Amino acid sequence: MATEPKLQQKTRESANPGLQKIALFAFTGELTCFAHALLNAIDMQERGMEVRLILEGASTGLLKDFDQPETPFRHLFFRCVEEGLLDCVCKACSAKMGTLKIAQRMELPLNEEMSGHPSMGRYIEAGYKVITI
Repeated sequence: MATEPKLQQKTRESANPGLQKIALFAFTGELTCFAHALLNAIDMQERGMEVRLILEGASTGLLKDFDQPETPFRHLFFRCVEEGLLDCVCKACSAKMGTLKIAQRMELPLNEEMSGHPSMGRYIEAGYKVITI
């Protein structure tokens, strides 16, 4: 049975879940790059962090891909949805990218609080560290 590298074990031991609140704002519309947002959201949650994934910009266009059963990484996307990691989809960007109806059909949470977009400031005020991908 394989063991984790010592660096990863050390990181897990030193993590302080009480201080780790992360808001991942995913802007990339490139599927392979976006997969890293999904993988990191899942990994951070497994490490005891409070994670919120926010789809902004071109990433909202990927909803067309995730609507197709053969799309790579689709299982990761729906795992994030099912585990409550997907906090919201930008309403303005999903409308612009032509995926608003898909988001609504999938019953994904939409956000338009800041001129049609999610506000990073709200997450920062709530104690989240904002990371953009």
